[in-house]
Formats: sequence, C-alpha cells, structure tokens
Amino acid sequence: MTTLYDAPAEDLIEALTEKLEAEDDIEAPEWVAVAKTGVDRELPPEQEDFWARRAASLLRKVAVDGPVGVSTLRSAYGTSKQGTTRYRVRPHQKSKGSGNIIRTALQQLEDAGYVETSENDGRRVTGEGQALLDDTAGEVIQDLDRPELERYA
Repeated sequence: MTTLYDAPAEDLIEALTEKLEAEDDIEAPEWVAVAKTGVDRELPPEQEDFWARRAASLLRKVAVDGPVGVSTLRSAYGTSKQGTTRYRVRPHQKSKGSGNIIRTALQQLEDAGYVETSENDGRRVTGEGQALLDDTAGEVIQDLDRPELERYA
C-alpha cells in the first residue's frame, strides 16, 4: 500500500490542491486577497489557488509532523529575512509566517473532517485525512513515469 511518504511532496500537494478545491468546506476567505503570508512580505500571494494549495500543504505537514500547533507551523512557513544593513553583514533572522492564514485553514480542514484538535498537543490528522493523503499518494505514484519511482507502482 502506498503512503504519503512514498510520493514526492510537490506532486502530492499539487494533487491534493485539486481535490481540496472541489471541497465545499475549503474556501478562501474574503480577506485573503489583501493578507500577507508573513511579516516580511510586502504583497499578498499572487497564485489563484493559493488557499487550496496552502491547505493541502498544511494537511501534509500536520500528517508528517503531527501533533503540531499553530506556532510551530508559523515557524515552518516563515522565511529567513536578511539584515537591513547595506552590506548584509548581519546574520539572517527568522521571520514567522501568518498565523491567521494557518489557523483559518486548519479550522476549515477540521470542519471537513481531515484534522482534529487533541488536548494539549495541537492538531493531528484524522483517519479520513490519512486515507485522503494515502489515496492521493497512490494516484500520484500511478501518474508518474519516473524510473526511480517504479518500485512503488
């Protein structure tokens, strides 16, 4: 049986994005058109399917790292911002991602039944969410024509 660890992350997230776009529970809020994805960003994301792509990425991230909280996910989706000096001699500083985007997407994944909140631990994937990830990974493996992945087919 194929699991989410067998499929390449990028291809799995792409396939999950298409499935989550069809879901009624996963919808981009109105404010996402003007929201930044982190404090170090100047503009909102330009991708049309940003919300479904972020939700798919979060679902995979929670399945791999879970149980996990919003603060840990903010660090994971943050970036390394450069120092503001002219010659860039200062060390890089970490900048966290947007907590509101992550929290709202996780709440929508909870409403869809893919993620659940556990007491004192954070969020983890439900059986339905794990089945969605594994089934999608199986489809991704079937669609790939890469020789290095033939052993999984």
